[in-house]
Amino acid sequence: MIKIAFFDIDGTLLKMGHTELSERTKHTLLSLQNNGVLLCLATGRGNMGLPLFQDIQFDVIVTFNGSLIQTKDKVIFKNPLDKNDKFQIIQNLKDMHRAIAITNEHLLVTNGTDADLAQYFAFGNQPMHIIENFDEVCKQDIYQIMCACQKEEYTTVLKGTKHTEITAWWDRAVDIIPKDCGKGNAVNAVLKYYDFSKEEAIAFGDGENDIEMLEAAGTGIAMGNAKDIVKERADLICKSVEEDGIYYYCMENQLI
Repeated sequence: MIKIAFFDIDGTLLKMGHTELSERTKHTLLSLQNNGVLLCLATGRGNMGLPLFQDIQFDVIVTFNGSLIQTKDKVIFKNPLDKNDKFQIIQNLKDMHRAIAITNEHLLVTNGTDADLAQYFAFGNQPMHIIENFDEVCKQDIYQIMCACQKEEYTTVLKGTKHTEITAWWDRAVDIIPKDCGKGNAVNAVLKYYDFSKEEAIAFGDGENDIEMLEAAGTGIAMGNAKDIVKERADLICKSVEEDGIYYYCMENQLI
């Protein structure tokens, strides 16, 4: 019996660039909740970039790719970037002449922009706030750094760091997070908190940063629009987000 369902946002619950759930996806979430299944939103977005879905209240929210996990009334896991690594990465990116975005519970700001970073923000309909006191703001606890970056540049971005890694769902920009986070670790933390077994969890995702989550859940389902590498690591593949894949999977498997 499924007791909890984990969902990525962009490309999974939402069509890319959209802000509203389809009627079938909304019906699915409400029906799962009415059937006693807990709903968990698991995203690379931060708190400032979360969409608001009318009539839907998630039981658990995983943000910053697992660096912050909250129930409706409690923080159950919190892990900002290592301070030394944070400043090293920011310097590395400045040396690479890259615009840098940083985020925590209270802010989402950048020191500039470029075409790929702007597109990255546009995927989630998130505004870019460029600030002049970026270096001062960086002194706060930061959960995630975002920048335009391709795979062959990962080593340069992380040069001189020990406790940080890169996760990505797009091939032209990345999320930089603590090593001991990630959506897979978040699933494990949530299951432990509720005393659920792996077999009682289901997860839906489409990006490479969802692979750990799909593997940590008892049933990991790749969207039909997911990358091939995600589909290869998933247990099952459903229809695409454009075709209301979550709805049809849940209907066909009698979850709703």
